[in-house]
Amino acid sequence: MSSVQDNPPRILIVEDDERLATLTREYLESNGMDVTVVNDGEEAVRRIRADQPDLVVLDLMLPGADGLTVCREVRPAFRNPILMLTARTDDMDQVLGLEMGADDYVAKPVKPRVLLARIRALLRRVETEHERDQPQMRLEFGNLVIDNSAREVVLEGKSVDLTSAEYDLLWLLASNAGNVLSRETIFEKLRGIQYDGQDRSIDVRISRIRPKVGDDPDNPRRIKTVRSKGYLFVKEVGPV
Repeated sequence: MSSVQDNPPRILIVEDDERLATLTREYLESNGMDVTVVNDGEEAVRRIRADQPDLVVLDLMLPGADGLTVCREVRPAFRNPILMLTARTDDMDQVLGLEMGADDYVAKPVKPRVLLARIRALLRRVETEHERDQPQMRLEFGNLVIDNSAREVVLEGKSVDLTSAEYDLLWLLASNAGNVLSRETIFEKLRGIQYDGQDRSIDVRISRIRPKVGDDPDNPRRIKTVRSKGYLFVKEVGPV
């Protein structure tokens, strides 16, 4: 989806009332959006699939294919928000719209500023979800920095020498800081196999990582062993 800061959001309005579609388009464009209008349901399906707009404002009553049909047909190939508009006030229409994949539902007549607010809310939600899905590339824990883009670990300004396997394990633990990871989970994430209950390679690797990241092997404060559960990477290590 286009970031609001980088490019104007691309909005596709599917509405067969030309006057209403024009007024809506002009209002949204005056508020910084890039708007296209389609007035036929079958054409809407083609355009949504091909153009992948950031958001679709979809009227329920359309020639060619109604809004419910459009919504149902595009959903498998379109992940961005669909805001459904209709003159009907029947709750069943709302339920059907949501079941077909609409993200929100507004009954006509709707004031332009209300429609704008609903559109912005949907765009913000998707932007937030998109950011949350992005993998975090840099973690900092006081004097310890782990940069996943460079696969580099720095302790007190100095680079830490880790093997590839040691780095992968450290990143897995650190990116789940505050959560206990079982040996079963670690094996599955790093090796793609189930833990057999006997393999001690993870324990050995942990013992090698600890001194490299400034941890005391005898009294670890950064990477703790949680008896019968697994390992915990501590988010904040207090003073000694």
